[in-house]
Amino acid sequence: MDVTQYFDEGLSRAVLSKPRKESPYTRVTVKPVLIDDERRYQFEYVQGAQATHANLLVDEAAPALGLLVERDFRQALIQTPEHDYQVLDGVKVLARPPTAKPVELEHDRRKRYLIPEGTPVPFLVELGVMTKDGKVRAQRYDKFRQVNRFLELVDDAVPQLPRDRRLRVVDFGSGKSYLTFALHHLLVELRGLDVEIVGLDLKEDVIARCDALARTLGYERLTFAVGDIALYDEVDSADLVVALHACDTATDAALEKAVRWGAHVILAAPCCQHELLGQIADESLAPLLRHGILKERFAALVTDAARAELLERAGYEVQVLEFVDLEHTAKNLLIRAVKSGRSGQRNGYDEFKQRLGIEPYLERALREETK
Repeated sequence: MDVTQYFDEGLSRAVLSKPRKESPYTRVTVKPVLIDDERRYQFEYVQGAQATHANLLVDEAAPALGLLVERDFRQALIQTPEHDYQVLDGVKVLARPPTAKPVELEHDRRKRYLIPEGTPVPFLVELGVMTKDGKVRAQRYDKFRQVNRFLELVDDAVPQLPRDRRLRVVDFGSGKSYLTFALHHLLVELRGLDVEIVGLDLKEDVIARCDALARTLGYERLTFAVGDIALYDEVDSADLVVALHACDTATDAALEKAVRWGAHVILAAPCCQHELLGQIADESLAPLLRHGILKERFAALVTDAARAELLERAGYEVQVLEFVDLEHTAKNLLIRAVKSGRSGQRNGYDEFKQRLGIEPYLERALREETK
């Protein structure tokens, strides 16, 4: 049974009763909970005198509830802020006015987002994250959180951007461009800056859709282009450069261009970091490097550490921060670099790379640029 509608309405509670003969459960209840700042749905499975629990993400909760309603129970009461639904034998038979109290999760009440819930934002409505009245769709709540986390990280650096002229922003590897549109909303709508933004990606169909949406929304200075990061030469300067989940050395190509352009702020969330995986060689690390998955994760950390050091050498103050990723991967680090004008070299980098036997792409690219 498709129960997506109930989650889209913000499911408050579900009670499943009258189990079928083959059901292992006598009763199941479902309610929303907040765990580690993330909305989930808690399933309580009752088996006689025992109860077990599972906290599922929305994408997991909807099919799990649908299967229970269809396979295990003859009756279900499903409550949302909009209706009470009575379901018998997998068929919705009655919808009544809501009786459940509004669900307010404590942490949700304390969290103040740059884009608040309840206020419709055109690009989020068009992208299916919000309804027309500003309600965040339950199945897109993680995307809503990701957008707001990203905007927090950008907004902290906004004071470092010039205010006396039009700003140029380049988003490398913009993909479906949720965050590119979010950048426009923050910089133009919330901060009132004069900005032109370019989103670059290799996928022509994705770029076409994003560009069409920008025109629909009337964002005249938000454009999209098909292109390779390493070959992109349409501009000779940029104030803010973003590279989120550009694969492997594409992130380095974006960082190198940002440095060459003299970008005031750089934001990069690296992905698929393979370059140094084959270079690292240190006998003292043999217990770590002999295990493929450990070596891969170690190589990714080494890569980001080298990038941070090289950006500092190029005159940036660098932070490596946690970035909430909708895709639920371990690749959730973000490098935020703000131009300081002070070229620095911390002790230890040369020994670090020599010990590991590495020569990063970014170091080579920046060295060639300064020749």
